[in-house]
Amino acid sequence: MINDTAQQEIDWLYSTQLFGIKLGLDNVQQLLSELNLPAAGQKFIHVAGTNGKGSTCAFMHSILQAAGINAGLFTSPHLIQFGERIRDAERMITPAEIAEGITRLRERVSDWNPHPTFFELTLALALEWFAQRGNPWVVLETGLGGRLDATNAITPAACVITPIGWDHMDMLGDTLAKIAAEKAGIIKPGVPVITMRQDTEALEVIARTSAELGAPLTIIETPWTGETGLLGSHQRWNAAMAVAALHAAGFDFDDNVIARGLLDVQWPARFQNIGNIIIDGAHNLDAARVLVQTWREQFPNEKAEIIFGAVAGKDTAAVLRELAPIAASLHFTGFDSPRALPAETLRKIWECLDLESRPVTTHACIVDALEAVRYPRPTLIAGSLYLAGEALAFIENKSGAFERSAQ
Repeated sequence: MINDTAQQEIDWLYSTQLFGIKLGLDNVQQLLSELNLPAAGQKFIHVAGTNGKGSTCAFMHSILQAAGINAGLFTSPHLIQFGERIRDAERMITPAEIAEGITRLRERVSDWNPHPTFFELTLALALEWFAQRGNPWVVLETGLGGRLDATNAITPAACVITPIGWDHMDMLGDTLAKIAAEKAGIIKPGVPVITMRQDTEALEVIARTSAELGAPLTIIETPWTGETGLLGSHQRWNAAMAVAALHAAGFDFDDNVIARGLLDVQWPARFQNIGNIIIDGAHNLDAARVLVQTWREQFPNEKAEIIFGAVAGKDTAAVLRELAPIAASLHFTGFDSPRALPAETLRKIWECLDLESRPVTTHACIVDALEAVRYPRPTLIAGSLYLAGEALAFIENKSGAFERSAQ
């Protein structure tokens, strides 16, 4: 149970989301410098991309754990609780540790102008915790983009750039080349880079940036051939990038260690099957395509009762068009996020697509939507990681622990 003082500190951190997302490194570099972070000798593997970042990070972290290395893991957003963003092989950061760290950060930045953002403070909190925990390695996922993302204040031992697609165009650019240039901004002089086959326009940017900086580039041409703990053929590509990145960072693990790590990986809300309810955080066009492919692999010739919710600013029409072929019916729902689109807005977007008619209903919340689906047909919850987290909290009886977030 979190005491009132700790809760006040955590609430203050969430309140800094009002400062929005500000791309740039000046604030975070100053903050980390004052805190003497990262810890001396600590090494990082840095991951950027549009889709597959989290899964690739999870694979690397799981392999390191299988090898007996207590590495840190920094990801975003969380699904149920903030602490999921900051963990190592042994545990997540505790509410008390979050509150203690925030208290120190809050005092330090009280008179800063511009004020550090939620993500900058979260990164500082994480690096401080990793230093306290003595984690020799940290797997670090970018938040938004790469070049100006707060995580780019560190210099890694290896970089990974997962498939690049159309997302956050308002901040990253209106062409795939511009988006790729932002993601490739994590590449550092001489630091190995791992990516995989993808759109030619994006790959050319990654290759050119690597060459200009003298960064050795490895392009994964074939997926991992063994089993993984995450469903979907696309996850074997993520696994292959994870293994290559660890090799590039200097590790030479036994094949059994790698296989065990890839099989034991835990990464919720990525085609996660809980009692015939599939939860997947697909929220952009490319993620929706992969989701449909995975659905057809796992449920051939079967359609889904789809529960769908989305946040503003996404190409929701494109995602719905992609999901339509596997939809037996659609249940549009709101969820507990200030960015969530109303269910009626989603219905109108669907109707404007003028696709084949399907039963459509709207719901105020995920609980109402789940009560309305027609079992035993498999149910698919998709459209936003925020919705996925809220659904997961309800299904696992953790609704009381759910912490809503706008970032």
